[in-house]
Amino acid sequence: MADQGSRTSSQGRVCVIGAGPAGLSAARALKRLGIPYDQYERHTDVGGIWDIDNPGTPMYETAHFISSRNTSGFFDFPMPRTFPDYPSNRQILRYTRDFAAAYGLHDAIRFATPVESVERAGDGWTVTLGDGSRHDYRAVICATGTTWTPRVPDHPGTFTGEIRHSSAYRSPLELRGKRVLIVGLGNSGADIACDAATNADATFVSVRRGYHLIPKHVFGIPTDEFASRGPQLPMAVTRPIFTALLRMLVGDVTRYGLPKPDHRLFETHPLLNDQILHHLRHGDLAIRPDVSRLDGSRVVFADGTAEEIDLILYATGYDWGIPYAEKYFTWRDGRPDLYLTAFNRDHRNLFGLGYIEVNSSAYTLFDHISHLVAQYLHDQDHAPARAARFDRMIAGDRPRLNGGIRFVDSPRHAAYVDSHAYRNYLATVRKRMGWPALTPGMFDALRVPTTASEVPA
Repeated sequence: MADQGSRTSSQGRVCVIGAGPAGLSAARALKRLGIPYDQYERHTDVGGIWDIDNPGTPMYETAHFISSRNTSGFFDFPMPRTFPDYPSNRQILRYTRDFAAAYGLHDAIRFATPVESVERAGDGWTVTLGDGSRHDYRAVICATGTTWTPRVPDHPGTFTGEIRHSSAYRSPLELRGKRVLIVGLGNSGADIACDAATNADATFVSVRRGYHLIPKHVFGIPTDEFASRGPQLPMAVTRPIFTALLRMLVGDVTRYGLPKPDHRLFETHPLLNDQILHHLRHGDLAIRPDVSRLDGSRVVFADGTAEEIDLILYATGYDWGIPYAEKYFTWRDGRPDLYLTAFNRDHRNLFGLGYIEVNSSAYTLFDHISHLVAQYLHDQDHAPARAARFDRMIAGDRPRLNGGIRFVDSPRHAAYVDSHAYRNYLATVRKRMGWPALTPGMFDALRVPTTASEVPA
């Protein structure tokens, strides 16, 4: 351990904070270009939220990847073909750890090392660690994720039962013998509702708006894989096609008590779940409107109805934050204003990686944006005129990354991007700057001899 208050100069190095998927993606990109870096992780291993033993993770035992195996892995490091279409959290954790091992990323990581603060220091940054030591860096990449600060509504009244956020949920066994209310129907809320439907005495889901329920497979193919095949059609063509498909595959969801959606398909984060339809059709769970107030052991809803409830689980999302560097980011509707979701517009060489709401393929997108971050840092040393040109783009370029989709007016969707539009614009920027594209084999020189771990089914 460093002496408390000690200070070391690492001015030529980059600091990566976090060793989840985004942090590992950044590390591989830096390593390929020979950019020296140090990486800090407050937990004892890599994996981020996918490690259910990581304190504060929102992971639960029954969680699976929401996007499919073939569309979701790191670039040029596909998930094993032995994985199912939608891998479990245990498989994703093992895959992430195998990625770190395959590219020799562990050596640069200091585990069990939280970062207390990041402060501007001349042209660089001073990073203070949990042990009090301070380290100077040329750049800092914040990759600590978006699901660490639960958002809990403040409903009027008092409740004599148990109230928890979904981030504290781990096992379906916790629901046995209880009357459970899940508030919110995002993907986690839908998953937990299905766990409750087969374990709790009674299950209710409170919703404020209607949703388009999207099955995980279309004609036997994972939905996101089906959508990515063939030419990318304009939204004016794509939406009617998929709306008609959903009408055939799912039908009218208002039959099951869900409100009619107040938005068009694709205008909110996709809700992919087959099981919830099964449980709604069989009466294993029931839909209720928004919560009006709490009344002892009862929850009263906006339509005046009430239910006796033992446990309220708020699946109401998370507030984003970068607590160790909060003041250096401009926040809009709870989201940092970052060029291409990564580049700080006001403070050079301070990046936020993984602070993105997207409808598909997050890991692959991390690699595409990490590639640009690394190229920009490389140019600062080897092509300063080109780096200065990109500085001007960071300051003034404000592309629309919604793919022609008018997302609903909510804090979550204020900075939402469409995966195809995002990747296409990253390619445009890359070509404009004269940076190379990501190509298969680009990272092969980094590969180290390793045997992939046995992954539980």
